[in-house]
Amino acid sequence: MAEFSVNANRFDPYKNFKFRVKWDGRYVAGISKVSALKRTTEVVKHREGGDPSATRKSPGKTDFEAITFERGVTHDKEFEQWANKVWNYGAGLGAESSLADFRKDLIVELYNEAGQLAQAYKVYRCWVSDFQAMPELDANGNAIAIQMIKVENEGWQRDIEVGEPTEPSFLQPA
Repeated sequence: MAEFSVNANRFDPYKNFKFRVKWDGRYVAGISKVSALKRTTEVVKHREGGDPSATRKSPGKTDFEAITFERGVTHDKEFEQWANKVWNYGAGLGAESSLADFRKDLIVELYNEAGQLAQAYKVYRCWVSDFQAMPELDANGNAIAIQMIKVENEGWQRDIEVGEPTEPSFLQPA
C-alpha cells in the first residue's frame, strides 16, 4: 500500500517545521516548538500455575505524557494567563485557582510544505503544570529568550476529518 493515497508521487514524510496550535478557538501566537504526543500503556504480566515458564502479557493503564510548548518572549499573555488559572500568586485566599476553567481542549495541526493542513490532533482536558516566564539570562549569550509551558492532558486523538490534501503541482515553463 502506498504511504500517500491522494498524492501517489509523494515519497517523503511530512516535515516537522510547519505547525500551529489552537485553543479557545484561535491560534496561539509564536509557538516555535511542540514536544511529541506520546502515550504509554503499562504491561501487565501474568501466568497460571500450570502454564509453561513464559508469562502472558496484557495491556494495563495508559498514560498520556505532558506536552511542552515553547515560544520567544513577547508581549502576548496567552501562556501566562492560562498558567495563572492553575495558580495565581497574590489572588487572595480561595481565589488562587480558577477551578471552573483551568482546563482547555486544544488542537495541534501539522501542515505540508505547501502550507496545507495535513494532520490534526485533538488534545483533551489540558492544564498547565509548569510555566517558565523567562529563560536564564546571559549577558554573554546570543540567543532568543524562550518562554515555555508544560501541559498535562487526559488523552489525544487524531482528527479523522482532516484528510490528506491534494498537493499542488506546478507547471514548468516551456
